Amino acid sequence: MNQRTAEKLSILADAAKYDVSCSSSGSKRKNTTDGLGNATGMGICHTYTQDGRCVSLLKILLTNHCIFDCAYCVSRRSNDVKRAAFTVEEVVDLTLNFYRRNYIEGLFLSSGIFKSADYTMERLVRIAKTLRTEHKFNGYIHLKAIPGASDDLIHEAGLYADRLSVNLEMPSEVSLKKVAPEKNYAEVYQPMNALRNSIEGYREEKRALMKTPNFAPAGQSTQMVIGASPESDKDILTLASSLYQEQQLKRVYYSGYVPISDDARLPVLSAPPLRRENRLYQADWLMRFYGFRADEIVDDAQPNLDPDLDPKLAYALRHPGLFPVDVNSAPYEMILRIPGVGVKSARKIVDSRRFRPLRREHLQKIGVVWKRAQYFLLCADKDFRQLGFDPGVIRQQIIHSRSRSSRHGATLGDGQLVLFA
Repeated sequence: MNQRTAEKLSILADAAKYDVSCSSSGSKRKNTTDGLGNATGMGICHTYTQDGRCVSLLKILLTNHCIFDCAYCVSRRSNDVKRAAFTVEEVVDLTLNFYRRNYIEGLFLSSGIFKSADYTMERLVRIAKTLRTEHKFNGYIHLKAIPGASDDLIHEAGLYADRLSVNLEMPSEVSLKKVAPEKNYAEVYQPMNALRNSIEGYREEKRALMKTPNFAPAGQSTQMVIGASPESDKDILTLASSLYQEQQLKRVYYSGYVPISDDARLPVLSAPPLRRENRLYQADWLMRFYGFRADEIVDDAQPNLDPDLDPKLAYALRHPGLFPVDVNSAPYEMILRIPGVGVKSARKIVDSRRFRPLRREHLQKIGVVWKRAQYFLLCADKDFRQLGFDPGVIRQQIIHSRSRSSRHGATLGDGQLVLFA
């Protein structure tokens, strides 16, 4: 790598860190005898697969030049930062060389917009096409789909990329127009709609013809910046729910706003809202894997997530009439709602209770987190609730227990995402 390329890599890798919609799961692209690499469903950034494996992607921007002046973006036109741009050949060479050195397993490629959306998108597509067709690269490729680009270019991108993402950025069009007046939701939804229709079309065609080529096999995702606009958690989760249902998105990512601008249109923050970001991810997990609706997690009476409790625990405390749940008779869907019981544990409970009534020791062996679950379930031993079902008392007991464990180094920090049980 020459000095100029290394300098570009330093600039454009640093600028790419603000795009958190970086993932590597959901694609199965096998290597060929004359090819290089493969996408095994795993996916220099670290990302995690659905089964928990940590993998590495080369995460860069094609360029941080941009014709737009979005107040929240470090690459905005008016920002005084050092600019750089890769050529198509440079990105291809970096990807191949990093892969051969076992540094990465794939590529995450985004970009600022220079000249026009089509001009930028065409270069992103050329990179993916060159890797796939000329170098037989079968590793993971995640491309940014540029709002405003033509449907033909978006379609071509889907033929070579495993996943594409179109960033909404702000949780409402009003907020988007305020901080990015040159953008609008219509242009963002255009590539989303095109991708959804093509993914569905290719999926149907593949059922009839096995040799149908893959089209964005890992689907599409988006990102919302959190804390740069006044929307409540209810607004954000309601929008995310509609994106999952109507656009068939694989993931919605939440990026706590990093204070990088003194623009009057943005709030004054001392630090990114990491705890809020954490809670939104947990709530999103509930919607995707636990069968919760957005309006069950947050509502008009409580439009924001509890910063002190994970949303599953907060839900249980707000609905004392649904608990305790008898694990030996309740349906699977209700067992899933018990704090401290994860998806795998719930399935094991339903499978195991067919052979014998489940007791506390059985539940703990299954993997139930007893410190949380004990207040919300009944099992064959007896009622193990130590304090009675008083939501206020239980809340204080859990918070106190967590604080005590934290002092002894037994829990993760506030900024680190902890998913369920």
